[in-house]
Amino acid sequence: MTQTQPPQGTTAPQEKSPPPPRTSPESAAPASPGPSMGRLIGLDLARALAVFGMYIVHIAPMPSAANNLGSWVYSLAEGRSSALFATLAGFSLMLIAGRLEPKTGLAGRQAKARIAIRAVVLLALGTVLAMEYGDIIILAYYGVYFLLALLVVRLSAKTLAITAAGIALVMPQLAFVVKMWLSDSVQQSINAYDPLEKLSTVGVLDLLLTGLYPTITWMAFVIAGMALARLDLTAATVQRRLAALGASLTVGAYGLATLLGGTSAVLSFGGGGGPSSGSGAGFMGSGSMGSGSGAGSMGSGSGGPVQSASDLLGAVSHTGTTLDTIGCLGVAILVIVGATVAVDRLPRLRRLAKPVIAVGTMSLTAYVGHFLAQSAWPASGAGTTKSWVPVLTYILGAIVFAAIWSRFFRRGPLEYLLNTATKPATYIR
Repeated sequence: MTQTQPPQGTTAPQEKSPPPPRTSPESAAPASPGPSMGRLIGLDLARALAVFGMYIVHIAPMPSAANNLGSWVYSLAEGRSSALFATLAGFSLMLIAGRLEPKTGLAGRQAKARIAIRAVVLLALGTVLAMEYGDIIILAYYGVYFLLALLVVRLSAKTLAITAAGIALVMPQLAFVVKMWLSDSVQQSINAYDPLEKLSTVGVLDLLLTGLYPTITWMAFVIAGMALARLDLTAATVQRRLAALGASLTVGAYGLATLLGGTSAVLSFGGGGGPSSGSGAGFMGSGSMGSGSGAGSMGSGSGGPVQSASDLLGAVSHTGTTLDTIGCLGVAILVIVGATVAVDRLPRLRRLAKPVIAVGTMSLTAYVGHFLAQSAWPASGAGTTKSWVPVLTYILGAIVFAAIWSRFFRRGPLEYLLNTATKPATYIR
C-alpha cells in the first residue's frame, strides 16, 4: 500500500525551547527558524494523529453500520489519515529545502541531495516491506513523491497551491481515462519488464497510476503540504484563513458528493459502500495483505478503483476522485492548523500531550513497527477481531515506546538510520 509514509525523531519536545526537527517518513532535517516552537510541535502532534488513524484503519474492527461510535471513528480515519500523512510529508520536505525561503547555492544542492537520498531509501524500504505485507505499504510511493517534489521545491506558496488545486481537479479524470485505455493485457506487458513488480507486486505502473496511492493524484496532498510550509502558521490571520479554507473544502466536497449521490457517495456504510466496497484491505481497499505470511488482512478499504464515470462524482475514501481528494485535503488542513494552534496557545495541553507528540517525532518507526508487531500478533489485524482492544493497545504501546525512547535518543530508530543515510549529501559541492 502505501505507501507514502513516507514519506515525506528526537527527544520529546521541551516546554521552553524548540526541539530539533523530527520525522515521519518525511523529515529529519533542520527547519528554518520561525517565531514560535508551536509550528514544529504542532506538526508532530498532527503526525501522531495520522499514525493513530492509520492504526485504526489497519487494526480496528471493520464497520458494518452507522449506528455505533466505532464505525464513525473508523470512517473518519479511513483515507483521511493517509492523506494527512502525505500532506505532512510535503510540509516536511520544505523543512529540508528551506521553509519560508528556498535554500539556494550549495545549501540548496545539498538539500536536494538529502531529499533524493530519502526518496531512494524509502522506495527500497517500501519495496522490501511490500514483499511481505503486500501493496498496502505506502513507503515506496513516498519515494516517488519525493523525487517529483524536487521539481517544485523552489516555488512560492501561491504557485504550489495552484499546482495542487490543478492536480486535484484534473488528474482524477485523467487517471480514469488512462486506466480505461490500459487494458489488462497492456498492463501485464508493462509489468513483465518491471523489476519492482517482480519483487513485490508493486511496480512502476502501480506507483504512478494503478496502485493504492497513485502518484498521479496523491501529489496533490504533497504539494499542498509544501504550500502550507511556505506560510507562517503561527500568524493569527494565516490560521484563520487556513481554518476557513479547510472547512470550506471539507464541507463543499462532502456536501456536494452527498447532494449528488447520497450518503453512499461519501461513507462506506451509508447504503451501498461506494465503488468496489466491502472486499478491501489496507488504506485503500485492495484484496488482502498479499502473498506474504505476515499480519493478515488489514482494514476494510471502503474505496477502490473507480468503475464508471458516475463514480467520479463521489467522495468515498480512497477512490481518488476530485471530491475525495478535496475533502481529504480540507480535513488535513484543519488538523494541521488545529494542532498548531492548540500546541501554541495551550501550554498545559502541550505538556500533557508530550508522550503523544513523541510518537509524531518517530512516525516512520511507528508505521513500520505496527506491521512488524502484527506479524508477531496476527490475531490483531482488522477483519480478525471484533474488539477495539487491539487498536487501543497498539496506540498505547506506541505512546509508551516513543515517550521512553525519546528520553534517551534524539531520533527514533528508523529516523536515525534514515538521517545517517543522507549524510553523504554533505559532500555535494
